[in-house]
This record gives sequence, C-alpha cells and structure tokens, in this order.
Amino acid sequence: MKTAIVTDSTAYIPKEIREKWNIHMIPLQVIFGTEVYREEIDISASEFYEEVKTKELPTTSQPPIGQFVELFESLSEEYDAVICIHLSSGISGTCQGAITAGNMVDEIEVYAFDSEISCMVQGFYALEAAEMASKGKSPQAILDRLSELKKTASAYFMVDDLSHLQRGGRLSGAQAFIGSLLQVKPLLYFENKVIVPFEKIRTRKKALKRISDLLGEDVAGSEVYRAVIIHANREGEANEWKAELETLYPNVEFSIGYFGAVIGTHLGEGSMGMGWMKK
Repeated sequence: MKTAIVTDSTAYIPKEIREKWNIHMIPLQVIFGTEVYREEIDISASEFYEEVKTKELPTTSQPPIGQFVELFESLSEEYDAVICIHLSSGISGTCQGAITAGNMVDEIEVYAFDSEISCMVQGFYALEAAEMASKGKSPQAILDRLSELKKTASAYFMVDDLSHLQRGGRLSGAQAFIGSLLQVKPLLYFENKVIVPFEKIRTRKKALKRISDLLGEDVAGSEVYRAVIIHANREGEANEWKAELETLYPNVEFSIGYFGAVIGTHLGEGSMGMGWMKK
C-alpha cells in the first residue's frame, strides 16, 4: 500500500525538507483586512513580521474544505491512503476539516492524526510518518508509531504578553495571570489539546532556563531525543540558546524552528519556545 503524508503549514517544515520527504502541505491563512495570504506560500514568516509592524494584526483561518478535497482527489491518482497530521484540534478546526473532506472523497482512504500541538513538534510527526511511508509501512503501523511518540512529546513556550492569545481566544485558564501580565513572562504549554498557563516567571532569562530544566527532566538517561527551539523573529537568540543547550544535553539532537504567520499572530513577535520527543 502506498501512503501519502499531508500536514498543514503550521508544522513549519522548510520547503526543501518537505520536498525531500514528499510531504504535502495544505496552508492555513492570515487575513489583513481584505487581503488573504496562504502562509508559507504567499507570505513567509519574515515577511509576516515586517507586515505587522505597519498594519494591525491579522485574523487567521483554517484551510477551506474544498482545498482538502482537491488535494485528496489529486493524491488518489497515485496513492492508496493519506495520513493527515495537523495542529491541535483544541485551537483550530483544521484536523476536523481534513476528516470532513476525507469523508467526501471515495477514491482514497484518509486518516487524520491530531498532533495535539503545533509548529515543528507537529513537523516531527510528519517526518516520522514520511520516513515510514517511504519504506512501505501500512497506515495503521504509521499511526501506531505516532501515537507511541505522542507519549514522549512536550512543548513549552514563553510570550512577552498574553494579549494576542486572549484576543484570539486561543488561551484557556488564563485567569491566574490576569492583573499581573506586565510583571511576568508567562510560560505556556498544551494540555488536553488547548494552550494553558504553566507558570508565572519574572524574566525572559528565567523562563528560558525553566524550559531548559523541564527538558533536562524528560531526557535524563541514555535515550536519544530530538528537540526544536522555536522563535518568533528571534533567530539570533535561538541560535545562542541552541549552542548552550547542546553542551548541557548531548543525547538531544537540536534544531531551530519558527513561529510562522498563523501561530505568530496569536503569540506575538519575541515569543520563544522549545518542544521535544523521543527519537
């Protein structure tokens, strides 16, 4: 059986890596007034952060069902099945859109996997799935492997303030932070598919140190992990942190990722995070 791997743009897998592993990408959208941009196609992350300096923050939108249907019908000409790996269903209807579209296409079996997360940690699932698909593994074997990896996945991130997340309705359980937003660098994480507060931390430096310590707790031992440092237009800071972390955790393979246009709309420039899972 030949299986296609699809993910959405919020995995932020670089184009050359998607092409290498034959990963198909369906874009979410950012909307500035009447202008609609497909992220990673019509607008890059760097272009987005330039745009928001002179414009009001955009809104975001999941891919239209028709785009999924069109993609699945096209893939049916070459593949027997599709595994779609999407950002958490707790913050977007994208995964449900894939399921709905899959039920509308008879020519190919569509399996949707809710990553319960986003950004390059979501990308890790897509890369693992693509590697297995290239070896002819069955859809069920791939889905079983992804579910196994999910047990080892974590991600924490820091925002400069919560206003973007609050405005967009993407933050749950925020009451603990209200009234002291100016004094803290909120540390957030995904729990039960939604973004919730993890801890209040006073400074950016301490927030990054706390994330590093949380990684250390998970990777203690000899098993190999992969981790991604994710930044919102702070590449220099991300690279410095990566160099520091590589000396602390030799059993972790680190890479640099980014918060693109859609996720950046909700987190804001300057956000920084890290996610990891067992290899």
